[in-house]
Amino acid sequence: MTMHTVCKVEELATGKMKAFAVGDVRILVYHLDDGFYATQATCTHLFAPLGKGKILDGCKVQCPFHHARFDIRTGEVIDWANFPPGIQLLNVVRGEKALKTYKVKIDHGAVKVEV
Repeated sequence: MTMHTVCKVEELATGKMKAFAVGDVRILVYHLDDGFYATQATCTHLFAPLGKGKILDGCKVQCPFHHARFDIRTGEVIDWANFPPGIQLLNVVRGEKALKTYKVKIDHGAVKVEV
């Protein structure tokens, strides 16, 4: 695994997230109150782009399609897909799966992600 510079600290405001491509890997970098974090860029439910979702409670990301929620810091599932009503039927086939997370390091004002 190699550390890749994705942006400068000042380019991503606190409470925001931004998608990046690192080689052929799509990641989402988040700037939370307690630092920077990175996860895979797509929801593990039906691969929706999490960058179009919302950051909730300062540490969760919500998928824009079916409202699955994940802990940004660990990738763990907080709430599995639950919108619209009835989507739970598909959840039998698409069981809960955590997001892949990536190590983030700040080096001389640059945000670096290990991919």
